[in-house]
Amino acid sequence: MMTYTNNGISNFALIGAAGYIAPRHMKAIKETGNRLITALDKYDGVGIIDSYFPEADFFTEPERFDRHLDKLRRKGDHKIDFVSICSPNYLHDAHIRLALRNGADAICEKPLVLNPWNVDALAEIEKETGKQIYTILQLRLHPAIIALKQRIENGPEDKIYDIDLSYITSRGRWYFISWKGEKEKSGGIATNIGVHFFDMLSWIFGEVVDNKVNILEHDKAAGYLQLKKARVRWFLSINEATLPGTVKDAGKRTFRSLTIEGEEFEFSEGFTDLHTRSYEDILAGGGFGLSDARQSIETVFNIRNAQPAGLTGDYHPFLKTLY
Repeated sequence: MMTYTNNGISNFALIGAAGYIAPRHMKAIKETGNRLITALDKYDGVGIIDSYFPEADFFTEPERFDRHLDKLRRKGDHKIDFVSICSPNYLHDAHIRLALRNGADAICEKPLVLNPWNVDALAEIEKETGKQIYTILQLRLHPAIIALKQRIENGPEDKIYDIDLSYITSRGRWYFISWKGEKEKSGGIATNIGVHFFDMLSWIFGEVVDNKVNILEHDKAAGYLQLKKARVRWFLSINEATLPGTVKDAGKRTFRSLTIEGEEFEFSEGFTDLHTRSYEDILAGGGFGLSDARQSIETVFNIRNAQPAGLTGDYHPFLKTLY
């Protein structure tokens, strides 16, 4: 159940204020008419806060931040209603618990957690505290993707669609030095850059029936996903060398393609306000919770723990030129 203070204005705390995605959360808090009371990050280069909430308190130590939330809760007038979590993937579980322990609902970036059993444990804590855990699955709010889901639902019931997903987002050497380059912390490439695509596809085409991995390396992965209503050949990479020649020649470092029955599905536009729309949805009593996140968490968990089969079966066409 949502809690509001001061005439419908909610109080937010934010964990991971120096992170890449944090400004989108600050913007969403601002644009929904709420306020950021306090923020946490071990790195103190967080001047971006000045663009949104210069009056917010800031901490670099989680112990003092936790103490501050507790004091606000006991004081009452500035009690935190929501904690927005933008920290590294492996810390999400702990930070969600911190939020609920302090009487706040949690809004957590994807992946919500790294392991399926973490979902079960958090469900127990939801019951114990009476607070809610939400995750950001913003592609489900994209107009083109909503329209595609409706098209599939209104199409032939027995139709199985053939899909190719290709996503290459070039990363420099820093990536492998950061937590993102450590599988134990990020969940590996399929989790770190692919989880939102896997969620989107299973949301539209149904639950996972079969999950095979052809290639699983530190900078690229590929496999085959059988969904209830789709056969998906997927390829994910952070290696610039895997970009198609035409993309390289154009001087671009990112390539994203989703083809359905050989036809390109375009959803490049309309991303700028999806975090704000996610917050609006949550504040209106909607939002996506633990049960919504479970399928994609199980999918990427199984991928990173799979034994790669190599170039066998129905694999992504990119692999023919790479191996």
